[in-house]
Amino acid sequence: MATAPSSQNLRKLQRKHLKPDSMLIIYDGACPFCRAYVRLLRLREQAAAVELLNARDADARIAHYQQQGYDLNQGMLVVMGDAVHAGADAVHMLAACSTRSGWFNRCNVWIFSSRARSRLVYPLLRAGRRIALLMLGIPLIRKNHH
Repeated sequence: MATAPSSQNLRKLQRKHLKPDSMLIIYDGACPFCRAYVRLLRLREQAAAVELLNARDADARIAHYQQQGYDLNQGMLVVMGDAVHAGADAVHMLAACSTRSGWFNRCNVWIFSSRARSRLVYPLLRAGRRIALLMLGIPLIRKNHH
């Protein structure tokens, strides 16, 4: 089993996987709400590429962010260049990058375009995720040690 990448190796991984104008979204692929959210989300074309990464996958980047102190059970991550946005800040950033096409995206933008509303609502979403995982018998995301 490999260890998490060093900062230099992570930069190489990101250069390989992320272009400067791209976005990486790390989410819980086992959570039905999280899957639906990233599937329904429509982002403006300001990001050349959006990569969705299931936090349960064996990917060195996941291990790296966990070692940096990001708890993926506390929230999704949005990585844009060197900036990492977690939890409420991640959905706030996604709202800023979203189109307003469709009812879901209009609601998403209205709720999460406000940092204060994002921080108020996000803990409720996180609790809903935990309840759903519990009801479905799905364990929380384990700490990855790649």
